[in-house]
Amino acid sequence: APGLRNQTYFTLQGFSHLAALQVLLFQGILLMFLVTMAGNFLIIIVATTDPALHTPMYYFLKNLAFIEICFTLNIVPKMLVDLLLERKVISSSACALQLYFVIFFVTSECFLLGAMAYDRYVAVCRPLHYVIMMNGRVCLHMTIACWMAGIPVSVALTAWLFSYPFCGSKEIEHFFCDITPVLDLVCSDTYLFELLLFIATVIIILIPFILTAASYIQIIRTILQMPSAEGRRKAFFTCVAHLVVVTLFYCTTGVVHLKPKSSLLANSRKLVALSYTVVTPMVNPIIYSLRNKEVKHALRRTFGRR
Repeated sequence: APGLRNQTYFTLQGFSHLAALQVLLFQGILLMFLVTMAGNFLIIIVATTDPALHTPMYYFLKNLAFIEICFTLNIVPKMLVDLLLERKVISSSACALQLYFVIFFVTSECFLLGAMAYDRYVAVCRPLHYVIMMNGRVCLHMTIACWMAGIPVSVALTAWLFSYPFCGSKEIEHFFCDITPVLDLVCSDTYLFELLLFIATVIIILIPFILTAASYIQIIRTILQMPSAEGRRKAFFTCVAHLVVVTLFYCTTGVVHLKPKSSLLANSRKLVALSYTVVTPMVNPIIYSLRNKEVKHALRRTFGRR
């Protein structure tokens, strides 16, 4: 790709429009970053070491926590450094690599959330067949499929985008290399790329969303048909954490990635992106553990022994 061979350098504008708040932003984002790392690592450690959590739900949750860690590490450390530097430069190869991992992890997370919704559907609607339908091999294959789903899309979109010639100021109106702000710098016709990008985005977001929505329609129907109030309450609480996480994820990523080129104002785009790159990965482990007695007991057992 010409962009990579010539090693173009971009300037990440980041939050330069909030010059007076750079230090405050740095402190706030650093704190959220540390909470994100600690929370997601805790979920991985507890779900791995405690035998009571060796279930499909926590197997998927471990993978989700790992995706959140990798996704955050791909974006936040560079953003923190840039908040303290006057000149926020990134090479085209580093930019392409960052973009590749952004697409990869977002795609994998979309499909993993769909797999988790299917797991909740089987647990609530087909409880007698749960052990057979969600055995270790099925969970492993579903997880591998979720991870692999991100590879072809991220390779194709990144390679294609960075094969275009860049011109003008080379200033990326964002705090990381995302598709839309990089696409804004291309000075040739990108109609075909934008069309295929939209199709890919719809597939990536829509397929898991339809799977999730269909699962929850069935789950709600089953819960409403349960004779006892206690049974309904228990069934509802097994799903509520996942439902909150899914809603958060789709509301933020959908707003950014389903909007056509330049229709979302740069500063609004940064705020929405900040919510799914910093806030959502931090909130996810809190939602799953604070509302979950199993995780609380497992934390006490794991760290109580020490």
